[in-house]
Amino acid sequence: MFSTSQGVLQPQLIDISHKLDSRISTYPGDPSFACIPFSTVEKDGWSVHSISIGSHSGTHLDAPSHLKRNGKTVDEIPLNMLIGRARIIDVTGKSASSKITWKDIQSHFPHSSSPWRIVILYTGWAKYWGTDEYLSYPILEKRAAEELIAREVAVLGVDTLSPDAIDGPDGYGVHEVFLGADKVLVENLNLTGLQPGDEVMVSFLPLKLAGCDGSPIRALAWKEREVSRGENGL
Repeated sequence: MFSTSQGVLQPQLIDISHKLDSRISTYPGDPSFACIPFSTVEKDGWSVHSISIGSHSGTHLDAPSHLKRNGKTVDEIPLNMLIGRARIIDVTGKSASSKITWKDIQSHFPHSSSPWRIVILYTGWAKYWGTDEYLSYPILEKRAAEELIAREVAVLGVDTLSPDAIDGPDGYGVHEVFLGADKVLVENLNLTGLQPGDEVMVSFLPLKLAGCDGSPIRALAWKEREVSRGENGL
């Protein structure tokens, strides 16, 4: 929160995570999610749940150790890498299982270094969350990932199950490029509260899981809006 001559700048928080429940879309073969009552107020006087969850369930991040031997685990990722200014790039014209090429996004990166260390691809696929359609999504070509790394992008976020195809012929090229460079991928973002082309601040903080290759996150975005000193008792 920052003061100006007219008022105070307050962040307008936008939740860009999907809700975790039994209907979530999950990568084929990954553990399913369950949140089961262990004790209840009626029976025990307090409520506790037993949670079963995969490290890549729901909106989550991939640490380098997900694919890289001896790569950083989630508890070793610098937190300042996961909070910062991000650009939402419009790729909503892409159809199911089509490729997002470097040519599709190149115009956003006219210089040798990106002005954003965090880049998010907006396909619009979040609307299919929890349905079969969610599993057939646009994918990013490996060369585009290489160009982003060359421009010092540290975090790539997508509103799909993965930037790579499920068991596709090209393997896990984007994962190999980003995680191999000790960078981070964020998957299953819910971008319905944002617009393609937005520039926002984001937070992708994981649970502090020792030695783990990924973690569910509560992803947030925010824009600053000026509030007059008469609002909220200021």
